Amino acid sequence: MGEKLAIRGGKRVIPEGTIKKWPPIDDTDREFVLSALDAPSHTYSTHCKAFQEEFAAWNGNKYAITTNSGTAALHMCLVACDCGTGDEVIVPAYTWSSSATCVMQHNSIPVFVDIDFDTMNIDPDKIEEAITPKTKAIIVVHLHGLPANMDRILAIARKYNLRVIEDACQAHGAKYKGQKVGTFGDCAAFSFNQNKCLSAGEGGMFVTESEEMLAKARALWSFGETFEDMAKRDYHVYSMGWMYRNNELSAAFARAQLRRLDDYLAYQKESTQLLTELLSDVPHLILPTVPEGYEPNGYNYTIRFDMKALGHEHDASAFRYKIIEALRAEGVETGVWQRFILPAMAVFQAKNGYGKGCPWQCPHAQPVDYSVERYPMAQKHCDTHTGMTTPLRLPNDLSTVRLVAEAFRKVMTNIDQLEE
Repeated sequence: MGEKLAIRGGKRVIPEGTIKKWPPIDDTDREFVLSALDAPSHTYSTHCKAFQEEFAAWNGNKYAITTNSGTAALHMCLVACDCGTGDEVIVPAYTWSSSATCVMQHNSIPVFVDIDFDTMNIDPDKIEEAITPKTKAIIVVHLHGLPANMDRILAIARKYNLRVIEDACQAHGAKYKGQKVGTFGDCAAFSFNQNKCLSAGEGGMFVTESEEMLAKARALWSFGETFEDMAKRDYHVYSMGWMYRNNELSAAFARAQLRRLDDYLAYQKESTQLLTELLSDVPHLILPTVPEGYEPNGYNYTIRFDMKALGHEHDASAFRYKIIEALRAEGVETGVWQRFILPAMAVFQAKNGYGKGCPWQCPHAQPVDYSVERYPMAQKHCDTHTGMTTPLRLPNDLSTVRLVAEAFRKVMTNIDQLEE
């Protein structure tokens, strides 16, 4: 018998209170947020406009619109790309639900494509077989901050005259061959949710290089109205619209955090590289893959457990939860990010988004197959992964990374204790 696991009564590796919360807050954040609070308007105004300009300059985009969520920004991307009733949009089979439900929000049909297990991103080799005459766009998700293979995807899009939408909600600052994500496709979406690398509690950003797409996205963003400046609103609705605008307090917080984002990303690169080195010889772990020319932002460090080597292919998901429970008992803040592949979710299995089978029963739609066995790599990943964010971010330091590695080593080298 080796060292007793904490879950079996042993001493935990990471003392309580060691891991500090995200994001770090300092006087700059307080100054910006209080200035917004003291301003005459708390809705879309000075801070929102400044944040749009600053984020666009930071990421390398021509146009940007700040929204109340990354989901809203994704919906705006669909409208900007003219995806409408009965159109099909290709989406990875494993990602956050918004990457697919944004498609339904404009009566289009999500068509799922399996992922590449190594990178966890959409498998370019499987995209073409999913294309039909109704395909309008590809949503490319840079999952967990690792860029997708943009050369392959853009070549396919050009071949079939498809729009490319980048879901960069988790990928602030990630680069593919030296170029930041969110600058490859026709338009892109970012999120500033609490756990994102740029956190404002909530919020999002739509970005594009096209003035025409900007206008279409802006109409959806504000009730279906068309205007370039809030002062010029005529309050006339020209199309379907929502209220997706951001607010001054969130934008002010985001502006303050943006000033430190490069420092955050530099540390995340250092911490994730160190953790990979420390875990390289720990048994039964499948560590993150970073192909040459890819620069992830360290958003979510995702490990898969080798269930075949562990003898648990038959109950992979259940045994994965046992391992996670043991890791948490050692003080590691880790967990399952997405528990289901998208095609397995009830809304897609039932094909009933709005009631009475819509949008799938729309006369302009054609049948699609969401049989879960079509997505084996997505399911394998879903059943075997665990992910971490906060322990590998500031204000934590590299001593925390070493403790996390020690906890993983302790659990994985005493895995027999979980069989009891």
